[in-house]
Amino acid sequence: MDELITLNGKITYVLYRNETNFYTVAKFLVNDEKERHITITGILPEIEEDVLYDIQGTYVEHPKYGMQFQVQTIQQPLPSEREGIIRYLSSSQFPHIGKKLAERVVEALGEDCLAMIKDNPDCLLRVPRLSKAQYESIVNGIQEDDSGLQQLVSFMNIHGIGIRNLIRINQKYGKDALKLIKENPYRVVEELDGFGFATADKIGKELGFEKNDPNRLHAYLIALCEMFCMKNGDSYIPEALLKESFLKKTKEFEVNFDEVLDSCVLSRALINDDGCIYPKAQYDAETYIASFLAAFPYRTLEPCDDDEVKDALKNIQDSIGITYDETQIHAIHTLFDTPVSIMSGGPGTGKTTVVRAIVELLKRMYPNCIIECCAPTGRAAKRLSQLCETKSSTIHSLLQWNLESNEFKKNEKEPLMCDVLIIDEFSMVDSYLFANLLKASHNVKKICIIGDEDQLPSVSPGCVLRDLIASNVIPTVRLEHIYRQKDDSSVITLSKDLLENRIDFNTYEKGVLFYETDEINIKQSILKIVQNCLEKGYELSDIQVLSPMYAGNAGITVLNQALQETFNPKTVDKNEVRLGYITFREGDKILQLKNQPDDEVSNGDIGTLIEIVDAKETEDKKTTIVVDFDGNFVEYKPDSFSNITLAYCISVHKSQGSEYPIVIMPFAKNQWIMLNKKLIYTAITRCKNTLILIGNKEVFFQGCNVEERHQRNTKLVQKIKSKSKV
Repeated sequence: MDELITLNGKITYVLYRNETNFYTVAKFLVNDEKERHITITGILPEIEEDVLYDIQGTYVEHPKYGMQFQVQTIQQPLPSEREGIIRYLSSSQFPHIGKKLAERVVEALGEDCLAMIKDNPDCLLRVPRLSKAQYESIVNGIQEDDSGLQQLVSFMNIHGIGIRNLIRINQKYGKDALKLIKENPYRVVEELDGFGFATADKIGKELGFEKNDPNRLHAYLIALCEMFCMKNGDSYIPEALLKESFLKKTKEFEVNFDEVLDSCVLSRALINDDGCIYPKAQYDAETYIASFLAAFPYRTLEPCDDDEVKDALKNIQDSIGITYDETQIHAIHTLFDTPVSIMSGGPGTGKTTVVRAIVELLKRMYPNCIIECCAPTGRAAKRLSQLCETKSSTIHSLLQWNLESNEFKKNEKEPLMCDVLIIDEFSMVDSYLFANLLKASHNVKKICIIGDEDQLPSVSPGCVLRDLIASNVIPTVRLEHIYRQKDDSSVITLSKDLLENRIDFNTYEKGVLFYETDEINIKQSILKIVQNCLEKGYELSDIQVLSPMYAGNAGITVLNQALQETFNPKTVDKNEVRLGYITFREGDKILQLKNQPDDEVSNGDIGTLIEIVDAKETEDKKTTIVVDFDGNFVEYKPDSFSNITLAYCISVHKSQGSEYPIVIMPFAKNQWIMLNKKLIYTAITRCKNTLILIGNKEVFFQGCNVEERHQRNTKLVQKIKSKSKV
């Protein structure tokens, strides 16, 4: 019998429920750093949405619906303050205090430690290996806070509030936190980044706030607007649509939409731009981008002599054995002639080789010039660094992003110290991130943007590359001639044919295959294909399975488990550890999900799990996972296990910025809603040599014919044009 797994989290919505026998199918938000949704099933007599539960059960694979968690027991957990205190003591409020020391404090003094330290600081002398600086940091931090944090921790735990949100509340409101939350729990929706309405509403209900309370309606309208924008990738929502949805959700009682909207606009939580309702962050991002570009550059490089640039470029071409065509040379000169330029093009058109020339030219023409190259993901940044032989980083790393506060250390007050900024894979950059990058770029003298406008847009709101090009204000060079056709593969030809709506699989001579099969056979067929590739001498690292969604028999979850069981099965000589529905095993292919700058590993990196050390064998008595990222060995403890997942099959979005020798992608009927031309194009262009499509060919062509299921709503083009000097 499978060992029971315990998960903590909340039921977010019920898919099906039989009130006679209480059989329930629901979506469950697991309370961990990944904040993942899973499907749970079982006999659940009493359930309530958005209430914290401990559930016990096992993962089972449904033949049609994919991986599900079968619940055997469910109960509300007793509140625990220990983790909240540890998180608090290791926060930025206490310099020199890390998580391990915070744990020692709680272990030595107990969960009443904060009150004890406040009353008698010398009780800290009972904590082992505590330095004088650490002693003073804790004492001063608690005395400055003087907030009665224990009462806040108790209150938040009772109401099922996560530790991260607890710390955010405390850092925002300080000693008045509990008082302010009790007065108006809905204020956090507007005043704290990342705090959801459902959480605030749960506290509000338990404190006795009515459904038509003005504070509740104010917060709900803000949350509704933000939800629409995040769901659709929009910068704004039309007022009429927002009003219709708001009134539908509040139809059980009388409400004046115009009054609620006016209150949100008055507080500037929402912006009404001629009937287009923006969340504040999105409006400010668009406005800042347009204003910055209109005034840029704030400083300039000395102009170069054209003849000198031409001579230097000729020398570079001779040294690296590349002859650039007229369009590529135009792209190079455009960067030297203008403060901001865009270079767009599909796979094989030579974007990277042009960047390589640009970097080398800048070094020759401006020997003291500081160049920063960056990309949205770690994988894309690493690839740019390798191909252009220059240092590159993620945008978040470049801006020194703080996960807890969601703030960037690099900004207008502390700008980047560089002369030229080169941004690759720009189609993935959203308006909020670009605005923050520009805020830190007042010292920058030239900006070069590189991207493929036919790829998927950013996950978050905005469609920045599209809008920058459409504004016709920023000089844009499109590279169209295809140079890269490795080993006579037809992959690049297919990608071009996809854009021009002329796909014919009979014309692709090498490297493109489509295996038609029934949906129920897709999983087994993929396993056979991978096995065949391995027998031909390929490694698992050469083969990447991509899927458009997590659920279903051809989804990421099921395929990852099947590929792991087949190509890295359980054996007596391989250690393994289980986290939720995922089993990590020595030899696994691993995907990094978050940036860990201290370990020099970034979101999107793929490595191999080489060792799992049992807790009994480690000094801190915690299980340790070691992953090899191309010679960089990174250790993970239980609190960071959620930063990794299996990488046998990943999403198309996660694959952006990467290339693989072999790409395999399934097409099943239940995936049709996720498919469109940009997604399929993005998947195809991840492949360097061999592309294997499998499943329902009709579903494939249906997806290819969907230009965009939703044209993103933005006003960046209009804002750029209105502020432009041109």
